[in-house]
Amino acid sequence: MQLGAGAFLQAGAARLLPQQMQMQTNDAPPEATKADLTLRIAPVTVELAPNHVISTIGYNGTSPGPLLRMREGKAVTVDVINETDVPEFVHWHGLFIPSEVDGSEEEGTPPVPPRGRRRYQFTPRPAGTRWYHTHAMAGSDLHRSTYTGQFGFLLIESGNDAGHYDQEIFLALRDWEPFFSNMEENEAAEEGGIGPQPEKPAVLDTRPNGLEVTSQMFSINDKALGAGEPIRVKPGERLLVHVLNASAIENKRIALPGHQFRVLALDGNPVPTQALTDVLALGPGERVDTYVEMNQPGVWILGATDDNIRNAGLGVIVEYANQHRQPQWVPPAKPVWDYTVFGRAASPPSQLPEHTINMVFEKIPSGSGQFNTWLVNGKPYPHDREFVLQEGARYRIVFHNRSDDAHPLHMHRHSFELINMNGKPTAGVMKDTVVIPFYGRVAVDLLADQPGLTLFHCHIQHHMDFGFKALFRYA
Repeated sequence: MQLGAGAFLQAGAARLLPQQMQMQTNDAPPEATKADLTLRIAPVTVELAPNHVISTIGYNGTSPGPLLRMREGKAVTVDVINETDVPEFVHWHGLFIPSEVDGSEEEGTPPVPPRGRRRYQFTPRPAGTRWYHTHAMAGSDLHRSTYTGQFGFLLIESGNDAGHYDQEIFLALRDWEPFFSNMEENEAAEEGGIGPQPEKPAVLDTRPNGLEVTSQMFSINDKALGAGEPIRVKPGERLLVHVLNASAIENKRIALPGHQFRVLALDGNPVPTQALTDVLALGPGERVDTYVEMNQPGVWILGATDDNIRNAGLGVIVEYANQHRQPQWVPPAKPVWDYTVFGRAASPPSQLPEHTINMVFEKIPSGSGQFNTWLVNGKPYPHDREFVLQEGARYRIVFHNRSDDAHPLHMHRHSFELINMNGKPTAGVMKDTVVIPFYGRVAVDLLADQPGLTLFHCHIQHHMDFGFKALFRYA
């Protein structure tokens, strides 16, 4: 398959991600026609640093897997070969495709059998930065599903992109070697202070929390900070940066001292207002496309705003030409992230959605033995026929987060419009994954235009595995 113009990836990106430059398609499937692409699921090693090599499961011998480029509206065939001993699923995150090939067991997608193969056929849309990853269940097995290295960028091209940049780079934020812990994190510090908490209960649940999953080893792509090649730039260059939070565990926040990010798209969807920001904040599953003007010569660290996470590997060095000094890190002046600054002013709607769905999220500490149980409207998955959509109708969905965690919520096979964030109205920002602040309330509008089973879940693997998901059906 044609994977786009050869000049689309610049030399800087090639140095940063050599394993993502070309999709290998050397395996002939047993079907009569050859697939456009082949993904091979198999054990891989990742050298995060010279003295730290890990073994995991990846795609085509690497983690992240190869960068996939597809043309919007042009049908594609992908053969997935599973060389492991367990069934697998490949989820095409952010695509409007039938549930049978979306890559979710809950939606009825057949698994890729152990030591077997399966062919995915679909027409990719919409254009934008998407990604692909495993969608198996993990439970208490931290060597399964998104805890492994099964993830990669997927870029769907419309053919209309002007490409006003000098380098294009892809940065996947990642944690490794997960383990169970009952330590509680101070999310308020990362959120830049405590904002409105409209869903905070009058009486808090003081029962001790169950085990959660955490990590102490991080990377951007396949290298920890300082271990890989720097991003080399020249003064006056413009970088097009695609950022993905490929974590199974945590929301992340990054910055580049002395520079700002001009946000172009969220979850691959162009934003109404291309605003500047000092930081990028992404929950697991979210993507941000941004321009960075390289106008501060020096050697800088692009990395996590949390000192412990950055020092544990979540960063990459940005080096200007003819600059030879120690990499610098300076905390951002305004560590605030607000979806609504990228939207447009909300005006009175000409027509309100026909239906409203309220979804309330709660935690039962240690409700699943050692682990917490997560409830949607008072019960865990499956919610049989509780959420039924009428094709063509518009829905206002209100997320009520009555827990002390910020949850990245993902709706398969659809996009939704942000309408209200903790009481602040907005319009025009289209997403497929949104972080609901702890004790927060968010409203979105959804057009029911993708018939079939549709999975909704928290994109933190451990939360999804222990109840935090629901299945939407079409009438």
